[in-house]
Amino acid sequence: MDPRFKIAHREALIGVALAIVHFIWWFGFAYGLGSKPVEEYSYILGFPDWFFYSCIVGFILVAITVIILVKFVLKDVSLEEEGDEQ
Repeated sequence: MDPRFKIAHREALIGVALAIVHFIWWFGFAYGLGSKPVEEYSYILGFPDWFFYSCIVGFILVAITVIILVKFVLKDVSLEEEGDEQ
């Protein structure tokens, strides 16, 4: 088996795990804080707290996590066939 497939599978699992963690973060804050009556909402920078934490902070954290993963965890792999020299 080509070693690139092992790397690709590992990186795909990292991507799926990141997407699942992001969804759990979003769902937890959106439905956890957002399920109370509108009159009881607290606001951060003009946004309801559930929106601020689920959409704004969540996006920023995931973006930073993706940058760190790409820089330090994921590997640059050649997509050319081995032995296919021109």
